[in-house]
Amino acid sequence: MSSGYSSLEEDAEDFFFTARTSFFRRAPPGKSRSGQPDVEKEKETHNYLSKEEIKEKVHKYNLAVTDKLKMTLNSNGIYTGFIKVQMELCKPAQTPANPSSSGCMNTLHISSTNTVGDVIDALLKKFQVTESPTKFALYKRCHREDQVYACKLSDREHPLYLRLVAGPRTDTLSFVLREHEIGEWEAFSLPELQNFLRILDKEEDEQLQSLKRRYTAYRQKLEEALGEVWKPG
Repeated sequence: MSSGYSSLEEDAEDFFFTARTSFFRRAPPGKSRSGQPDVEKEKETHNYLSKEEIKEKVHKYNLAVTDKLKMTLNSNGIYTGFIKVQMELCKPAQTPANPSSSGCMNTLHISSTNTVGDVIDALLKKFQVTESPTKFALYKRCHREDQVYACKLSDREHPLYLRLVAGPRTDTLSFVLREHEIGEWEAFSLPELQNFLRILDKEEDEQLQSLKRRYTAYRQKLEEALGEVWKPG
């Protein structure tokens, strides 16, 4: 496993993945990246900290880094860095080649504007998982006073911001990709749910008709028995 930076242009070793092509889109020729309206919009929705606070935290973060995976603060206020995600899948992922992805650690190079949804999409794309991204969730695992807490992150949260605030130590904060543990119906699309309802309606009707036939036969036999008892001798 590689412990340094790798890009998709290089021959990266297994389980080290940089999402540069997915996350860092290049500006069209003749246009400055800082002038893109979508970047400005993302900055507006990600103002957790002031520019000075971000600058200070990035500096302190880089001083504490021990694996050379430092963060970089750009002039537009957006910073880039690395997060590590542990794959903890209960069942083998549906992939064309079915690689062994469960249990491995993935290092992703992302920006502060990338969301949890972006990270999930990138991981599934990396391992060619054909299942819907809605069937997976990213969790943050926190260690406090010898206890471990796991919390599911919403798709619009920003993992790199959480990494920056917590610092580089993975024993303080780590990320885990899992299947949904609760609310399993949320993992299905509306057409799938509607199809389930049609199947349930059909099964309910079949069970009802079967029950009616049983009681009709039972009633008929009971009436026949009563008729035999009350026949005049």
